[in-house]
Amino acid sequence: MISISPLAELKDLPLPLQLLHWAKQRPNAVALRQKEFGIWQPVTWKQYAEQSLHFGLGLLQLGLLPGERVAVLSENRREWAFAELGTALVGGITAGVYPTSPAAEVEYLLALSEAPIIVCEDQEQVDKVLQIREQLPALKYIIVIDPRGLRRYDRTALLDFTDVVERGRRFAARDPQAASSATTAPSLDDIGLMVFTSGSTGRPKAAMMSWRGLGTAARGLNSMLNCDRRDQLVSYLPLCHVAEQMFSVHIPLASGAVVNFAESLRTVQEDLREISPQIFFGVPRIWEKFHASIQTKLRDAGGIRLWLYNRAMRSLDTSANTARSNWNPIQRLNWAVWYVLVFRSLLNFVGLLRCRVAISSGAPIAPEILKFFRVLGVPIREAYGLTEASGATTMQPGDRSPVGTVGIPYPGVEVKLADDGEILIHGDVVFRGYFKNEQATQEAIDADHWLHTGDVGRWEDGPDGLELRVIDRKKDIMITAGGKNITPSEIENALRFSPYIKEAIVIADRRRFVSALIQLDFDNVSTWAERQGLIYTNYRSLVALDAVRKLIQDEVDAVNARMPQVQQVRKFHLLTKELDHDDGEVTATLKVRRRSISEKYAEVIEDIYA
Repeated sequence: MISISPLAELKDLPLPLQLLHWAKQRPNAVALRQKEFGIWQPVTWKQYAEQSLHFGLGLLQLGLLPGERVAVLSENRREWAFAELGTALVGGITAGVYPTSPAAEVEYLLALSEAPIIVCEDQEQVDKVLQIREQLPALKYIIVIDPRGLRRYDRTALLDFTDVVERGRRFAARDPQAASSATTAPSLDDIGLMVFTSGSTGRPKAAMMSWRGLGTAARGLNSMLNCDRRDQLVSYLPLCHVAEQMFSVHIPLASGAVVNFAESLRTVQEDLREISPQIFFGVPRIWEKFHASIQTKLRDAGGIRLWLYNRAMRSLDTSANTARSNWNPIQRLNWAVWYVLVFRSLLNFVGLLRCRVAISSGAPIAPEILKFFRVLGVPIREAYGLTEASGATTMQPGDRSPVGTVGIPYPGVEVKLADDGEILIHGDVVFRGYFKNEQATQEAIDADHWLHTGDVGRWEDGPDGLELRVIDRKKDIMITAGGKNITPSEIENALRFSPYIKEAIVIADRRRFVSALIQLDFDNVSTWAERQGLIYTNYRSLVALDAVRKLIQDEVDAVNARMPQVQQVRKFHLLTKELDHDDGEVTATLKVRRRSISEKYAEVIEDIYA
């Protein structure tokens, strides 16, 4: 099989070969855990490597050629990692597809990748692929992880995941020399992943990522995290997103840390309570959800618990504006008392009791959320990256960084600002281009190999030098009819801080004033409505209640009180349905498709300004 020189340094190996390194160095240590029927099932490094390599050899038996793509359509689970690394160990490229994607989007992405093989999680995902199979001439095999419900299906070219692994195992046992010679280990400059962009501004593109860039990003990010084999991480965000790849696959391979696959996104808080990871990554929506769940829990508890919480927050309000490392002894003692009385139980409730490093990335996060978690004892460090930069470029080095900045570049990454403020990135982390889209590649990477991110930023003074602040997407910055620049994300983040508002889309471009389309947080607003004795039957009828509109108006007024006049929301419209991926209103990562929203709600927007 693939051999690794005993003198080879871990950093010099492509990430898939680092898996084989850990299998040799720590064969019986736990690498992965997956929850099945309420019990966490461990996978050792040896099992991780064997399952991956045998799956890869099984793909060779099916005719996979080096450089061909293997698509994966599944929630996060150990087989996702086996498929990705097994594909890499035989020279293939993994292309992840969001499991929430409707059939039409799956068809587009599979056609774009030209994948001859797709790995599907279960019957639901298999049905999507069978529905579009005739439009995908390159697709030869569908491999299913969980075959329940498929007994009466036509099994032509439909294979079980375990059968593919067994094919590879038999091949290796029958003819080890042939299996070894047939295995093509990846080099650092080989393409390792094909990652589809979110498609928030157009059709998704297929970004090609090298193992060199992914490894550089993993090591750079870990130079800030200091993650090692004693640490636990929880995998719950979609693995087809490059940020989750960092925390579920790449950093664990670089550090030997243990990854725990959550049962589902819906049960992540319960899983977090059981694991209590030392390092936790969340997008702003997750942190907003945690904040809302804590607020709901405290309101439901009421009485002395709510009184103590309010006293604690008031007592530490001033300290929250100062980095914990700069607290004086009195501030530390004050926090310790409230930790014992209040915060410890709240941190245990959200599963972050042992969290050493908390990270937020993917979009700007409201300063109020950062302040809230800093008071609780979880200082969130913001990071910045994007698909085309291997998912990682900058991160706050500690809790002394200015609130709202995204820190400093990692080792091996250069960042500068163009004349118009656009953030430019240079280094190994820059992707190798969009698959079969040379025009888009040239628009993204200039002649000097600087990646044009499309984000606008500025440098600010930090305790250890200049730190980057991201203002907004270059295309999203709006200019009102009066010529004032508006940063919509700042207003939207402030609105989403409310536990009653799930999504806000600011309208201001070439308009007389700022308005917003607002989506309720159905769970929290319905709980509030029930406490008020209000009667409703569904989301639409809840939105129609005058008391609910008054509730949201109060939340908007509270935000306006903190905003300069030009950024205050003068009018808003409550959406009568939740924004949906299937309707093309949000991407698979729940990013709002502004153009789609503007077209779909054009009449509503015109009525606001009538």
